[in-house]
Amino acid sequence: MDHGAVEYWECVGDDVPDGKTTSFARSVKLRPGEVVIFSWIRYRSRAHRDRVNARAMADPRIADIGPDQMPFDSKRMMYGGFAPLVSQVRS
Repeated sequence: MDHGAVEYWECVGDDVPDGKTTSFARSVKLRPGEVVIFSWIRYRSRAHRDRVNARAMADPRIADIGPDQMPFDSKRMMYGGFAPLVSQVRS
């Protein structure tokens, strides 16, 4: 948010059942005692996302963070950019 993101959400799974063919748990090889965390960031556009991400990656507060200092196993993380397909907002 410090670098310009519009919204940031981080959610812990509280109703994430195992699927018959695939699921969140299978996708990250969830181990006993672990929970799935799902988060997303909203930007004004892809160009805005690129600017915000560049500023965030240049932030000295994260420059020295190594993989062993993360509170999660970053090798099991999935990420990507998505364009809106349907959008509704209730005011």
